[in-house]
Amino acid sequence: MRLMGSGSSLLWTSCDVRKPPSPERTLDDLPESCVALVLVYLDAPEICGYARLNRAFRGASSADLVWKSKLPPNCDSVIRRICNDFPSGLCKKDIYARLCRQNSFDGGTKKVWLDKSTGGLCLSISSKGLRITGIDDRRYWNRIPTQESRFGVVAYLQQIWWFEVEGEVEFPFPAGTYSLFFRLQLGRASKRFGRRVCNTEHVHGWDIKPVRFQLSTSDGQESISQCFLDEPGKWVLYHVGDFVVEDHCLDTQVKIKFSMTQIDCTHTKGGVCLDDVVIYPNEFRERLKCF
Repeated sequence: MRLMGSGSSLLWTSCDVRKPPSPERTLDDLPESCVALVLVYLDAPEICGYARLNRAFRGASSADLVWKSKLPPNCDSVIRRICNDFPSGLCKKDIYARLCRQNSFDGGTKKVWLDKSTGGLCLSISSKGLRITGIDDRRYWNRIPTQESRFGVVAYLQQIWWFEVEGEVEFPFPAGTYSLFFRLQLGRASKRFGRRVCNTEHVHGWDIKPVRFQLSTSDGQESISQCFLDEPGKWVLYHVGDFVVEDHCLDTQVKIKFSMTQIDCTHTKGGVCLDDVVIYPNEFRERLKCF
């Protein structure tokens, strides 16, 4: 009986043994290298958002593999052009963050930055970096400090017969198509009782003849357009033209020349603020208010 009892006990024991259930797989189990291959296809804000998901995504979101794909192919040339003391030894993520700031160069008359979402390169040239006919004569032009400019100052034209503004920039643009704009405002803005007001009483002459815009590049591209200045009291981007940078130009600097003129001396014109000239990737035009 004892034998039968022990045998049945062993039989019962062998039949009752169950394997512990295998743990369920979660996103935490994904290798960071696999996660990084997915993050490469996302834009920068999305990558930063997924970094809060778990430890694997947080680690992968800092991988050089991910952020190298967001930087311009000629990143080293861009850094050399804008900064002689750029910190060395930064990871790709920190380089991207640094380039997304507005980096001043050429004596503070120009700024360049990467768009945080797309990584597209943007460039701005202050009114102080432009050649403006009569700018040193206070009868015609004045420099006005303002918080409405990324440079903190704009050029205000009171009245003139010969209106001419020229400029140029040489920069190692990444390959792509770019659009150049003048940022202008008819009228002079100020604050009154904490509210923005714009004095347009001196605006005149811009509805008689159009302003002529011109653009040319060192590789022979040209663009000419003209437009009446409109919408007093608002900052408006006036489109000058587009230019294309080819892949083979990545390590060379493209020179861009541009101008804005209204030189019909049959009438005066005045009451306009000139902030800067901006260069954006062409695809930005859809989200910008421009003429």
